[in-house]
Amino acid sequence: MKKGYFGVIGLGYVGLPLALEFCRAGFRVVGVDVDPNRIDQLRAGKSYIGDIADLEVESAVAKGLFLPTTDYCSLGKVEAMSICVPTPLRKTREPDVSYVVEVAQRISGILKRGQTVILESTVYPGATEELVAPLLEESGLKAGEDFYLAFSPERVDPGSKKYALHTIPKLIGGINPQSTDRAAELYQTVFETVLTLPSAKEAEMAKLLENTFRAVNIGLVNELAIMSHHMGIDFWSVIDAAATKPFGFMPFYPGPGWGGHCIPVDPFYLSWRARANGLEAGFIEHAGLINNRMPSHVVERVDILLNDQKKCIRDAKIMLLGVAYKRDVADMRESPALEILSILHQKGACVTYHDPYIPSFNCLDREWRSQPLDKATLQEQDCVVIVTDHSCLDLKTVIRHSNLVFDTRNATQLVRKGHTNVEVL
Repeated sequence: MKKGYFGVIGLGYVGLPLALEFCRAGFRVVGVDVDPNRIDQLRAGKSYIGDIADLEVESAVAKGLFLPTTDYCSLGKVEAMSICVPTPLRKTREPDVSYVVEVAQRISGILKRGQTVILESTVYPGATEELVAPLLEESGLKAGEDFYLAFSPERVDPGSKKYALHTIPKLIGGINPQSTDRAAELYQTVFETVLTLPSAKEAEMAKLLENTFRAVNIGLVNELAIMSHHMGIDFWSVIDAAATKPFGFMPFYPGPGWGGHCIPVDPFYLSWRARANGLEAGFIEHAGLINNRMPSHVVERVDILLNDQKKCIRDAKIMLLGVAYKRDVADMRESPALEILSILHQKGACVTYHDPYIPSFNCLDREWRSQPLDKATLQEQDCVVIVTDHSCLDLKTVIRHSNLVFDTRNATQLVRKGHTNVEVL
């Protein structure tokens, strides 16, 4: 396939890595984002995403391969474009596809015959054909005939160094065979493996299955962890034991709650769509109930542990160790740490935090700043709660100098032997 111009709309955790992959493959990539600050940083060769080095951006811009802009009209010269904008949940747990709608409407104003549009943003089954196609057809062009439309779910794993983006198999489903073929031909120039599905609906459903599978299993182990604690069972040992079975079992691990841009969101796209069809999604709803309750469970455990030391959670000094939603990323989207902090603050605790990836953030109408993780700071705390197990944290020092450690990730497994001041979720 001729490597001409390719467009990426939305230069966040999904769009920016995708844009740079196409640059590495020899395409000239028009990257569109509505945030002028992002565009200024990219034009200056600066990355705002931890997984992307400044040098990658600087090199692509210097070679004229990466063209960041806020101007949608620049997409008029591309042969194909991918939509990579957020699709969060509303407070009512209904899909918020407003960003996708806005992008589709803006594309319709500049769409040209023969172009291919690929949606990567997670949506409910049927959205590409039922929602995006009619909006793009406001251009006067017919989807699947005058232009081509497909869905290809993003599979980015922030913070992972094991899987490069181009090595992760790419799923593609078009609204018709011609659209599938066009999108597949394009992505085959960048990704090692491209798998086509019968339609866009199957591709949309595959994405939701992947993350619903994880959400339900995380909910299961969180529920079993709570049960095991009340029965005096070391559930972490149970998981390790079960994981020795070479077939029929995949280990999942409990934690302080779920987080990130996919797992706490995507399953509810599916349950919402199920309700719209008069169906129930009981597993999804129950998993959501359990996972959303975990931050409260963490605070309840901390309260009990402090009471055992004849201390009250009100006015207690409590440090959260890690506030990012997962290990080794600078991303707080849907992080359970925010809910834990809010509950502790509401109960009158004096809360601080340490996270080398998150120097500061805003919550509860104030700015919070990461505190040093040194002997003096640790000794001041009534309890240190390990929320995010960043690999760079010196947990030996944490245990040695803390009065009480509550480990929600079993991060201290290898270093807590002989210490009586550590409790595990």
